[in-house]
Amino acid sequence: MGADSPSSRQAGGRAGDMWGALAATLVALPSSIAFGIMIFTAISPESAGMGAVAGALGAAALGLVEPLAGRNGGFITAPCAPAAAVMSGLAGSLSVQQGLPPAEVMALMTLTALLCAGLQVAAGLIKLGRLIKYVPYQVVSGYLTGVGVIIAIGQLPKLLGTPQGAALSEGLLNPSSWSGPALAVGAVTIAATLLAPRVTRQVPGPIVGLALGLVAYFAIGLLLRRELLTTADNPLVIGSLGAQGDLLGVIAERVRSLSALRLADVALVFPAAATLAALLSIDTLKTGVVLDTLTRSRHDSNRELIAQGASNALAALVGGAPGAGTMGPTLVNVTSGGNSPLSGFLCGALCLLSFLLLSPLLAWIPISALAGILLVVAFRMVDWNAFRLLKHRETRLDFAVIAAVVITAEGVGLIQASVVGVALAILLFIRAQMRSSVILRLRTLSQVSSKRRRPHWERVILDRLGERALLVELQGDLFFGTTDQLQSELAPYLETCRYVLLDLRRIQSVDYTGGHLFGVLHEQLADSGGGLLLAGMPSSLPTRQDVERYLKDVGLLSGERGIAIHETRHDALVWLEEHVLRESGVEAGVDEALLGLGDMELVSGLGEDSLQRLSEVAREVHLDAGQRVFASGDASDELYLIRRGEVDILLQLPGDKRHHLMTFGPGSHFGELAFLDRQARSADAEAGHGGCDLYVLSRERFDAVAEADPVISSAVFAQLALAGSRRLRSADAELATLEER
Repeated sequence: MGADSPSSRQAGGRAGDMWGALAATLVALPSSIAFGIMIFTAISPESAGMGAVAGALGAAALGLVEPLAGRNGGFITAPCAPAAAVMSGLAGSLSVQQGLPPAEVMALMTLTALLCAGLQVAAGLIKLGRLIKYVPYQVVSGYLTGVGVIIAIGQLPKLLGTPQGAALSEGLLNPSSWSGPALAVGAVTIAATLLAPRVTRQVPGPIVGLALGLVAYFAIGLLLRRELLTTADNPLVIGSLGAQGDLLGVIAERVRSLSALRLADVALVFPAAATLAALLSIDTLKTGVVLDTLTRSRHDSNRELIAQGASNALAALVGGAPGAGTMGPTLVNVTSGGNSPLSGFLCGALCLLSFLLLSPLLAWIPISALAGILLVVAFRMVDWNAFRLLKHRETRLDFAVIAAVVITAEGVGLIQASVVGVALAILLFIRAQMRSSVILRLRTLSQVSSKRRRPHWERVILDRLGERALLVELQGDLFFGTTDQLQSELAPYLETCRYVLLDLRRIQSVDYTGGHLFGVLHEQLADSGGGLLLAGMPSSLPTRQDVERYLKDVGLLSGERGIAIHETRHDALVWLEEHVLRESGVEAGVDEALLGLGDMELVSGLGEDSLQRLSEVAREVHLDAGQRVFASGDASDELYLIRRGEVDILLQLPGDKRHHLMTFGPGSHFGELAFLDRQARSADAEAGHGGCDLYVLSRERFDAVAEADPVISSAVFAQLALAGSRRLRSADAELATLEER
């Protein structure tokens, strides 16, 4: 069988999953035990053994369930720092501040984990997975730093071996209360964890640190302190794990303890559960984004939330600590060859097997060694790069948001810190929007014109009276943070203008405040005999907002005094030009004279005989206003010459919108693309106001005449080339306007 056969690749994949799971277990299990101890020692120092069990069972339950439900290859789910920070804070609050007995505290903590699991499942079912990814990075940075500080504050006394119950400040400032063996073991663990990657990449740093911490502990015990060689009444080690009973018995006991809880207990722990659900979901999805980059895949964030909720529910029922998709073990798993859900499942199985076989050895793990590992985790969670933001004035406010999140996390709570961070990030966004104008360009009617060709004397009047109408091209988001600035910038023009046209093509969103401003402007202009016009209404914005429908819903477009809407800016400019001309006493309109074939620019220079031959194959057509000449996609090879009236060329856009490309007047021609290449039409052509009369010349009949009279062919194609070059230059100018920065 060849080396690249499916079975050999499958075997290689299974081997990679096994090695990845083993490496991930070596990282996840010690950290999980440390997090479990952190949670349970907040209840009482004697609960360290129960905490170790909770950490190991949590790693096992999370690892066994998440891969089966999530099916996202590479994920390793285990107890994590945010869970430890929230749960230890809750345990300390319930046991110390409220004085509840340990049994009731544990029941409330189980309830908290189950509520968290339910919230995660609900978030996945209602498709909130993507929404959580949009939490501002300042908030993510701040809460991770806050969690790191919380962990460090909680683990420093354990590293120093200070007496239980002593205040942190008292312990830090009183070296006489420190335990030399605890500090020595912790220092060795920290140094080994940090230096291990420089020596070997095969064994994870926490494993090296824990192993050398154990060596240091037993060396001190054998050489200096013989009393350290027992677990009984020894505050420096985890100690006896106690009888745990069978798994079904544990689950039954958890259910019985939950049945005794009341609705008031749900209200008591719900804020902590919501905090836990939010932080664990963010931690998981953040890990998922990094995992997608490494594996060049894309995980299902909503399904992953459901899987995380299911695994946290089982972990709570078996007495395990809650967790999330953790970055460290996941990266170790993937880089060691684990890339399928099997690796995550094997990691959970190895955690369970290690707990069952090695639980007697867990009693000897020094608490200061685990504290050292957690201090390294806390140090790495702090976003030290955030301090670079202080160097530049533009980024100091971003640092202020991060600092506010950290301070709130330490002084109030993590969920309040997230709310504060999101609120401040929103304020920074609004501030940035307010500093940039929503007005792209301002031009009066004497500076801009429609695409309708007008007589020279009409143009002179429009140039003289153009200050009465103003074209305002808007951009960005028109909401409560930018409307006041827009109103202030328009105020000087409203003293002389009677009409204002707002071009909304580049608008991204409009809120109720922006709509209200439209109404105010329209009423102000209507009082002087003018009005507000809107053009280029977006119907398929990134926000999914249909601006025209929204303005109709708020009542701005209904009634006789409603705001006028034009589909294209050209239509609106034509309306303005005609009103300005009418107010000057001139009835605007195009020349009603019917042109002959010899008056057409396309055939200028042809002799009488050639014109006569051409007129014999050109048919005459009359179209009423709005009647379609041809539509986009039509198959035809005809060229059109305008004898009277106008024809509008319109480009179809998404959302039943059309962009006005050009208006052709008498003497002009259009439709030359299909005439030249005989392909389908690329735009719509419609008769303008007042209808039109056309000459229609098919390519087939033209070729027959040109064959007999080559002069016709050379003259017509020369004019088509000249007209095409002019239109390309016009298109270039319009594109340059669109791309102005």
